[in-house]
This record gives sequence, structure tokens and C-alpha cells, in this order.
Amino acid sequence: MRDLLRLGLSQGTSGNVSVRFGDGFLVTPSGIPAETLRPENIVAMTWEGEHSHPLSPSSEWRFHRDILAARPEIGAVVHAHPTYCTAFAICGREIPAVHYMIAAVGGPTIRCAPYAPYGTQELSTSALAALEGRTGCLLANHGMIACAIDLQKALWIAVEMEALCRQYAVALQVGAPVILSDAEIWRTVERFRSYGPRPQANNSEYLSPS
Repeated sequence: MRDLLRLGLSQGTSGNVSVRFGDGFLVTPSGIPAETLRPENIVAMTWEGEHSHPLSPSSEWRFHRDILAARPEIGAVVHAHPTYCTAFAICGREIPAVHYMIAAVGGPTIRCAPYAPYGTQELSTSALAALEGRTGCLLANHGMIACAIDLQKALWIAVEMEALCRQYAVALQVGAPVILSDAEIWRTVERFRSYGPRPQANNSEYLSPS
């Protein structure tokens, strides 16, 4: 959560994070600034959505639960409101393959889920559909989701998504962006199976906002 602020991916108390844990999952609490979060503030939840923590879980716990439950290969979910991802989400626009790094999310597009009120099952259902075959999506008029096997890689994907959206926004001002073919992106997806941060990597090795 502190890295989300440090990297400019969120502000204030926005954004939330979850990880698979034991017979359920851990999720950040609602309304607690990242700078003051302590390990004991993290809320342990069951797959049924129950918890016994004195703090309330993030209002977005439903899509965290549903993503982790539906996608056994995913171990962590990052949700944030970075400027460029959110700008495209506000426009309801998916991101095409304007750069090969889009392969980091698993396919030739970053889809934008239709708008639904935050914290609702409707939003969770829309997010799951947008994430089919992907590890990242936009949420219309809201923000973005990135997910991966662990928190390190999920945060890396979030950084790459924001960089891609920033580059696409600038390219649209320069002229007409050239879109790479689906075939090229699928080839890159295969090459990316061994690409990205390794579990033993130090955060500073890949969490630069470049």
C-alpha cells in the first residue's frame, strides 16, 4: 500500500491490496491511510466473506475474493487509481497493443469493465469478465486492477499498466498510434512466461516508476 503511494499509483486512502492466505485471504482495511497501516490492521477473511477483525475490510473485498476464488493461479490482487489508467477508464476505453509490454497482462488488449458502483457484486462480476485470460483490467470511471502469482509481480504489472497508458495518451497527441498485431502479442506473451520480477528480487530492482 505504501508503494502505491510512493509510485504515484494511488492517493490518500484509495487503493487496496489482497493476498491468498490459508483457507481464505488477507485484504487491507477500509479508510486507513497507508502511512499508518500496521500488520495487525490487515483483515483476514473467509471465502464466504466473513471476518472477525475489529476493522472493516476494504469496500472492494468482493472483487478481491472473487478473483482469488476464480483464478487459482493468482495469489495477489492490487487495485489502484493511477492517473493515466483512470483517465482511459473514465473514457470507457480499452488499451490496444500499442507497445509489446501489453503482453505483461496476458493478451493484446487491456479491457475496460463497464461501470458499476464501488463495492458491489455487480462490479466484481464485471471485473472478472474483463480479466478473463488477463492479469489486468480497467474499471470504467473508477481505476484499475492488476493481479499475479504474488504481490511483487502484481505491483509490477500495475506499474507497467500505468506506464503503457501514459505512453498511449502521449502517442494519441502526437499522431495515430500503430497497433501491433494479435499474433505478435501472443508470441510475446509466450516469451513473457519467464519475464518480470523474480520472487527473490529486491523491490528496488523493479519498482521504479520508469
